[in-house]
Amino acid sequence: MSSENVDVKPKRPMPLYRKILLAMLVVIAAFLGYVALQPSSFHVERSTTINASPEKVFAEVNDFHRWDGWSPWLKLDPQAKTTFEGPESGDGAYFTWSGNADVGEGSMKITESKPYERIGIQLDFIKPFPGKSDVEFLFKTEGDKTKVTWGMSGQNGFIGRCFCTFMSMDKMIGDKYDEGLAKLKAIAESK
Repeated sequence: MSSENVDVKPKRPMPLYRKILLAMLVVIAAFLGYVALQPSSFHVERSTTINASPEKVFAEVNDFHRWDGWSPWLKLDPQAKTTFEGPESGDGAYFTWSGNADVGEGSMKITESKPYERIGIQLDFIKPFPGKSDVEFLFKTEGDKTKVTWGMSGQNGFIGRCFCTFMSMDKMIGDKYDEGLAKLKAIAESK
């Protein structure tokens, strides 16, 4: 056996900038993986009981022209441009808005109007980012009162799931629903 003299060069340590870049890539990949595992659908719902008949409460929701009295979003931009199309109320009534960053741009269309029981609405956002949701109002008679449930369901794309990682959809929308239902209650009970 012969022994050869092998010249072994010491390994150079990885430069700091490469370590930082590698760490950033690992963090980004972990975050994207976490976002991808978040639920792709959402549902937000709030209820209140109103000391008024279902007819009174239903009329406030079934006509988009009346929403300015109780909708929490319409108050965020009094200068928003709004248009109404189709029937005055009920099936086919159509409402569009375009406003500041707080209200964005979009449209709502009543797709189902079952007197004193249910109103279904298709909600389409254009800005701040595109999205579609199904909104539902349920009315249930409880003696001489009406229980109103306001709900919204939809699908979250990757950007929506990313957004919901930092902000709870239930908290963000749910608080506005609570505010709107409180105003709806005050209006219906005062009539």
